[in-house]
Amino acid sequence: MIKRTMIFAACALILMGCNTQNKEEKVTSTTNNQNTEVVLSSQVNWSPLNAARGDASPQAGDLWGNRKENQASGFLVKFKEGFSSPPHIHNITYRGIVIKGSLHNDDPNAKSMWMPQGSFWTQPAGEGHITAANASENMAYVEIDSGPYLVKPEDQAFENEEKPINIHKSNLVWIEASDLQWTNLNTNDKSRNKPEIAFLWGQSNSNDSSGALIKLPSGFSGTFEASGKEFRAIVIGGKLTYKASKSKELDPGSYFGSTDNASHVIMNESIEPVILYIKSTGAYQLLSE
Repeated sequence: MIKRTMIFAACALILMGCNTQNKEEKVTSTTNNQNTEVVLSSQVNWSPLNAARGDASPQAGDLWGNRKENQASGFLVKFKEGFSSPPHIHNITYRGIVIKGSLHNDDPNAKSMWMPQGSFWTQPAGEGHITAANASENMAYVEIDSGPYLVKPEDQAFENEEKPINIHKSNLVWIEASDLQWTNLNTNDKSRNKPEIAFLWGQSNSNDSSGALIKLPSGFSGTFEASGKEFRAIVIGGKLTYKASKSKELDPGSYFGSTDNASHVIMNESIEPVILYIKSTGAYQLLSE
């Protein structure tokens, strides 16, 4: 069994890299002949993550893509307090970020390392592990590069040479985005409190896929200009205002994105920073007003 390791890294970690039924209408707009989409957390349609376990299963809801099909997708997972799964494997590798509560994901024999909001982990395909929750309300964003997402018994474990990663929130390294001339994230913000970035996986200065956390300070107003073929943004912490034909307030678990050239106008009108997880294939810029 592979023992999970903790990473104390400042820059990119290279890994292998919804059809949602809504309770209210999605927000869509067209930019350069490409639809952009906004999905509020209140619009998510929940169902068991592992149907075979029924009510004992965590609940899951797609934000983009369809986790049950042969495609990439991103979805939310909710865990009840005290939840602990039996040892199991997945057919595919996934990435996860804690949005609410406290989660543990590791080898069945590992000592618990509870990860709070903003923590990041990866789970390689074929590796036996457990997942547990330790708060009254627990939720994570899970992302896969291909599907379907399946849960299988541990006796079907296999080795695929990927290594698991856990990054506790306290081990993230934040860098002012305006200082990074070599990356595709630039900002012209002149204020004292500037947006910051924490790299998680991939090569952010290439045309390949990558993932990072973006921290927007209170009062920040600007635009994400996405010029690559994919841009996905999930609110991990705080509340963000998304400016469209009708402005929407995005709380943790909400999503906005596009799959071609697009502009996303956003504002942090709260007193707390907003944390976004960004998955991008190709370049994007953050421009302040």
